[in-house]
Formats: sequence, structure tokens, C-alpha cells
Amino acid sequence: MAKIGFCAVAGSGMSALAQVMKYQGNEVYGTDRSFDQNKDLKNKKALTDVGIKIFPQDGSMLDNNLDVLYASTAVEDTIPDIKRAKELNVPIKHRSDLLNDIFSSYRYKIAVGGTSGKSTVTAMVGYILDKAGFQPLVINGALLKNYETQKGIPNVILNKGKYCVIEADESDGSIEKYTPSVAVINNIGLDHKPLQELQRLFADFAKKATLGVVINKDCANSSVVANINPNTITFSLQDNNADFYASEIKAVENGSTYVYKGKQYKLNIIGTFNVANAMCAAACCSILGVDGHLACEILQTFLGTKRRLEVLGKSNKITVIDDFAHNPDKVAASMSALKSYKGRLIVMFQPHGFAPMRMMGREIIEAFAKYLDKDDILLMPEIFFAGGNVKRDISSKDLIEYAKSKNINAEYFASRDDLEKYIIKIARPNDRIILMGARDNSITLLGYKILEELQ
Repeated sequence: MAKIGFCAVAGSGMSALAQVMKYQGNEVYGTDRSFDQNKDLKNKKALTDVGIKIFPQDGSMLDNNLDVLYASTAVEDTIPDIKRAKELNVPIKHRSDLLNDIFSSYRYKIAVGGTSGKSTVTAMVGYILDKAGFQPLVINGALLKNYETQKGIPNVILNKGKYCVIEADESDGSIEKYTPSVAVINNIGLDHKPLQELQRLFADFAKKATLGVVINKDCANSSVVANINPNTITFSLQDNNADFYASEIKAVENGSTYVYKGKQYKLNIIGTFNVANAMCAAACCSILGVDGHLACEILQTFLGTKRRLEVLGKSNKITVIDDFAHNPDKVAASMSALKSYKGRLIVMFQPHGFAPMRMMGREIIEAFAKYLDKDDILLMPEIFFAGGNVKRDISSKDLIEYAKSKNINAEYFASRDDLEKYIIKIARPNDRIILMGARDNSITLLGYKILEELQ
């Protein structure tokens, strides 16, 4: 039994790993600045409920003779926990090091990558394998709606089988650490890194897979990895020569229907892109011996992940939806799904990160421009900033000006409180209010607040 500390334990990746370490019999401690600010208290309780001891982020956790302290890339060296660990010579390791250690210890290792949809595909693969009796350990970056009744934060499925499913992150380069049995590349698009660098990362990822690779035949940017691994399984919504092909896709109330090999199935989550995610997950599980029809059957009871076009509720015939979209492909996918149904869209998009907005801000606006009608409204608060030393030479104002040049009905708000009041003022029956953005848990709370005020 080891004594393990987690700095920034409330983060989606860190909280999942902390729970796995506790499940495996270790003594686990954690700190988070959000807890010290009386935020994320639901997550704090969820972690303490599974036996993780929470400390203030003042260095006091390091008096417990820790064997190792894990920290995320978002944690600065000036944080008291980091300073104290250095004083006591406690090893400080990155979150991805622990994820790789856990992943590498399993016989069958499934790593789900891609610049969009990987959280949902990871959840789908884990759900299929769990329901099919494979007893997988699943570590995800999103909350799994099918597992919300379990103790703790539902971003893990805790089992003791031979299979481990993880979401492999390319944004920090940690995907390079993994040697998977099965590598999934859902798509390759502009995100945190330039396209050429992403293609190189995913090509190396595909090359290392020992049992096989799953590739999206509809993604032109994935063509560079299509023939790297001798056992490559493809999926598509466009090419019926793909190994896994879905057709006759229809938007229905609260979901989508599709046909796979002559049989119709229903997903309880909206969006054509989620049918593609289902094909991707089924293709992945086929490498492990799961029949495609069985995978599709299981996915009919899949409830999705939190903050992925999640309906928070309805009030006075106005629907409030929470969404994690934050790059051009994700925005386009979400907007395409939303426009499959009638009703005006009021979209609050909160950009995150100054560097990402410099790199892909215009492409995000262009994704909105492709789908928003003249009656739809795009609202934007200032760029979300999580801390650190960064160059702040771009603003949401710049993005809004570009949006207006694309004939989008768009407004900038320096204060999110003012933006919230504006939404309440203009919302009318049959509108859908979409709160969109990454990394900021308070977006969901804003959604519930708007629902209350609409009553």
C-alpha cells in the first residue's frame, strides 16, 4: 500500500486516477484550490465518500509521509504543495505518468484518441465491454451518465478484469507514452496543436498498437495513418466499403436511429456525429471479439456523458443545454445536431485559453457561421483563464467582431452576469439555450440558474 497525493484532485483526469488508486488499496490524499474557495463541493463530497482524504492546498498534505505527489500540467510551481514536496524531496510526477503506469499493467489495453469525440467513444467502449462481461477498468475525462448512481465521481468504471480503457490525450503530448493493444483514432482536426504535429502524434500512436487500429474513413486528415498498422479497422457514415458502416440516419425525439448491416438501432443521444461515435466504438470492440450487432444493441441503453449536448431541463417551453464543444470540429458537430431540430438557438460560447483562440478562434467562428441562421444568436463572455503566465493579446471582442463580419447575430459581454440577464430577457417559448465551453465547471451551474430564473 502506497501513500499518494494528488494536487488539483478535482480535475476530471486527476479525480479519476485518485479513485482508481483508492480502489486498488492505496492511501490517497488530495488538495484543490476550488475546494478551498468553497467550489465544487459536490465533487469534494464524492471523493471523501470513497475514502480520499482532502486537505487545504497549503502544503499540509505533505506532512503525511507521501510516497509520491501527482500534479497536472495546469499546476504552477508556486503552489504550496509543490514547494513543500520539493523541500521534503517527495517525488513529483505528472498525471499522465500514473495513467501510463496503470494502463501498462493490463493485458488488454484500449486507448481512445482523436481531437473530437474521444470522451464519448471511451464511454461507449467501456459501456459495451462492461455490459458484455469483460469487466474493464475505464478511465475517462467525462462523467458517465450510466454510472451516476455509483459512489464517487462517475468518470471511472471500476472492475478487476484484464481490460483497461482510457481516453488518450493528444493536447499535452501524453499520448506518446502509451503502447496500446488497440488504438482508436476517432478523427484528426485542428485543436491544441498544429495539424501536421497532430498527424505525426497519431501516426506514432497507430504504429505501436499490437492488436489493431480503428480509423475514421470519413476524416480526410486521418488518411496519413490509414495504412500504418497491418490490422486496421475502418468505420464510416459515407463509404459502405468500411468495416463498420451506418446508414439511414434519422433525427428522432431525444436521439437518432440508424441501420447497421440490415438492422435498425436507436441511440438515446442526438447528433449524426454520435452515430459515427457508435460505429467507432463497435469497431474497437470487434477487435476484442464483440459482435457488431451486440455492440449496437448494448448502445441502445447508453445514456451518454455529462456536458455533451446534455439537456439540463426545460422551463416555460425553453430548453437549456450544456455542451463541452471548444474546437472547430466539436462546434460544427454540436451545431449540426442542434439544427436537426426546430427552434431558435441562443448560444453562449465561452472560449478557453488565449493561445488556443489565437490558433483556432477564427475557425470556431466559421463553424458557427456555417450553421447559425439570422434568427439565432451567438453570445460570448471574455476568454476563460485558469491561471498562469500567458500572453493576453486576443479577446472575445475580437472573435465577436469577426463573427459580425460573417453576418452572425453576435454580441460580446464583459460580464457573464450581464450576459445571463440578457438571455433571460430575450428567451421565448421553443428557444434552445446552449451554454458551450470547456474546462469551466461553473458553466453547468449557470445553466441550472438560468432554468430557475426562466420559471
